[in-house]
Amino acid sequence: MGNLKNALIAFMAPLPSIIFYNYFLNHHQTDHILSPLWNWCFRHPLILANTLFFLNVDLGFWLISLLQSSNWMIDLYWTVIPVLLVHYFWSHPAADYNFWRSMVVVVLTWVWAIRLTHNYFRREKWQWGAREDWRFTDMAQQHGQNWWWVSFFGVYLIQQVFLFGVCVPLYIVHSINKPLNIWDIIALLVCICGIIYAYIADTQLHSFVSKNEKLKKEGETMVPNLDEGLWYYSRHPNYFGEQLWWWGLAIFGWNLGGNWVFVGALINTLCLAYVTTLVEKRMLKQEYRVEAYKMYQETTSIWVPWFKSSPKQLPKEKDS
Repeated sequence: MGNLKNALIAFMAPLPSIIFYNYFLNHHQTDHILSPLWNWCFRHPLILANTLFFLNVDLGFWLISLLQSSNWMIDLYWTVIPVLLVHYFWSHPAADYNFWRSMVVVVLTWVWAIRLTHNYFRREKWQWGAREDWRFTDMAQQHGQNWWWVSFFGVYLIQQVFLFGVCVPLYIVHSINKPLNIWDIIALLVCICGIIYAYIADTQLHSFVSKNEKLKKEGETMVPNLDEGLWYYSRHPNYFGEQLWWWGLAIFGWNLGGNWVFVGALINTLCLAYVTTLVEKRMLKQEYRVEAYKMYQETTSIWVPWFKSSPKQLPKEKDS
């Protein structure tokens, strides 16, 4: 019953923005009563998108989280919002774009979103909102009684900064009409490589976790560390693939004159670097894998795939 309730909440949550925007598309040229508002919406598509995000996600999702005592929905919508944004920028009356570049970016965004959404539900055993991200749980414990208001800034408002930062290329692609060139091909290849690499890494991680869950259930010793496949060459290949996707998307925007567009990808990368430190600290708190993971850290690249390095040798004691 809880699973169905959360599914309904997830589907209904973005409806205010979707209904408002569709009404704007259908009436902005004929509804004279609201013409000043429609004129503003027409002239400021990026500001309008941020306004809808603030009201519907920052405020709306935050209020839902207070009622449910869980911030699970923002994790799911990280995979959905870029799809909503790309269609918003594509369909906006003021949009101007190259048809083929637009189609490539829209399809890529859908493929990325399907991959990440599939991984989310696979990881959550196909449950809606069964749990929230462990990082939010840790933050709630740290802030105690203040978490109810801190979460608005630490979970929701900050997501707007990150998501719009990395999704700005979607806006640029649909606001500048220039012929395709070699950089579009390079951006396409980087994005595809990132999606495929992240999918393979997440699939290997899912198989490893599932195997360990089975071993634990049977009372057998769990494997302390994943050190095979892509995980042999870097400790976080899924993060590396995800960053390839966002930097590839940024190339699309840079190619159209958005020289500052890499700032969003860079901020997202710095955020993921911080998340990486949290994940590794968490790994080292699990006693059965401490030694294996310390060795893994010594010999294996963090993100970028690379060859193994030799483990540090302890100095030998001198004979007395």
